[in-house]
Amino acid sequence: MAKKPEKNGEVSGNVMLYENPVPLAKNTHAGMGVSPVKNPFTFMAKSHFLPLTAPEFGSAASSYPIIFAGDARSPLAVMGIRSEENLLVDGEGQFNSDFYMPAFARRYPFVLAGDDKNDRFVVCVDEKADCVVKKNPQRAFFDGEELSQFTKEAFEFLQSFENDRRATEVMITRFKELDLFEPKDMHFQGNNPDGSPAERQKIADYFAISEEKLKALPDETLREFADKGYMAVAYAHILSLNNWQRLVNMTLRRAADEQAA
Repeated sequence: MAKKPEKNGEVSGNVMLYENPVPLAKNTHAGMGVSPVKNPFTFMAKSHFLPLTAPEFGSAASSYPIIFAGDARSPLAVMGIRSEENLLVDGEGQFNSDFYMPAFARRYPFVLAGDDKNDRFVVCVDEKADCVVKKNPQRAFFDGEELSQFTKEAFEFLQSFENDRRATEVMITRFKELDLFEPKDMHFQGNNPDGSPAERQKIADYFAISEEKLKALPDETLREFADKGYMAVAYAHILSLNNWQRLVNMTLRRAADEQAA
């Protein structure tokens, strides 16, 4: 995780995927912008999970397991079983378009950084991103003295993402208040070269929403969940857990390809 930029000691923190995010400024980034690269998604190739927001659960549920992690019960899209291996990014840095890409990755190379002193967010760009170029960009950050249309649209996307992130935190807080989470783990048992069962291995510890507790909620709370869309989110998560076996199968195929190579 890269350290967020600091300007006069105001902006601080950490963010996944980013190496050198700095505040976007006319005097620094005039003439710079973004151009297509041969390996566009290499930046996420070693991230076997990525943060997800509640509005994305419906789209993501058919692609991979959605889990909750840590004390904050942060929602994560699980994209790999082995550490530093994203199964959805190939050796050419291409993302498998059959799967849903989280907004967390789609906003790259832009990101919002917290300005604690002024209680606001600062728009930053990762200057070390392969797609960020200093001369003759296909999509410039600025158009003369003004922000380019490309940058304005990126800002709107960041604002939408931040709103979704905050709404997700509110939802998680409600789930925690109602004690809906339960610890779970995922195990895998493959075969030895001779065909005999291999040793059973734990591949993940995480939190999941208990369907039993969900069904036991009072009618008033169930109506609240239906009105706010929380019920749809909860069941999208529950259904997504069926994708663990898909990840296991993909891992086995990639391991076999590696051995053959």
